[in-house]
Amino acid sequence: MQNESLVQLAIAALEDLKAQDIVNIDVRGKTSVTDFMVIASGTSSRHVKSLAENVLEKVKEQGVRPLGSEGLDGGEWALLDLGDVVVHVMQVPTRQFYDLERLWQGAEQSRAQHLGDPE
Repeated sequence: MQNESLVQLAIAALEDLKAQDIVNIDVRGKTSVTDFMVIASGTSSRHVKSLAENVLEKVKEQGVRPLGSEGLDGGEWALLDLGDVVVHVMQVPTRQFYDLERLWQGAEQSRAQHLGDPE
């Protein structure tokens, strides 16, 4: 699966369960760890866990084998390593504290456009 398609699949899986403030950061050429980071917020530990598990389920359905995951038990910050795409799902206070968007501010960033009406 192409990297951009994997990013879109992860974003769609996050949107399915109403993730908040989804951001895609293109870090190609900025780090050798990954090509894209997807960052999203959940409203509670249960929501963060559900969002992360939904992403894992959807990518596995498409034949993608995740390299690893962390934080699913705690629910404050879940990290999904999909190889060239890393997905971070955090509760809002954790996301504000670590501020990954600012850390990667030199990289191209785009906010996901929600498909449905926000209400």
